[in-house]
Amino acid sequence: MAGFWFAAGAIAAGIGVALGAFGAHGLKGRVDAEMLGVFETGVRYHVYHALALLAVGWAASRWSGPLIGAAGWLFLAGIVLFSGSLYLMTLTGARWLGAITPLGGLAFILGWILLAAGALRG
Repeated sequence: MAGFWFAAGAIAAGIGVALGAFGAHGLKGRVDAEMLGVFETGVRYHVYHALALLAVGWAASRWSGPLIGAAGWLFLAGIVLFSGSLYLMTLTGARWLGAITPLGGLAFILGWILLAAGALRG
């Protein structure tokens, strides 16, 4: 699974960079400054957690156990829920999507806790 998580992190990072470029160049002048900031927050946490997936790949190569893999799935879920909801909110104007964002944040937090627990148990 180490290779899977490392590849997932690399792919997620590439997507995050592409979305960052889209936000900086494609959205400028199309959305207001507040919504551009919302999009940029999504990109920031997307890339942070793409790097976290690289850490999961490294951790999976070092310690065995289900906690490391669960952390990876939570980081992926967090990217989709947290960053994805912010991307969609910016692009569609559907503010109700902001209710989904905290679920992604919770997934990020739980992912970090499980990654630490997996390392301690390993």
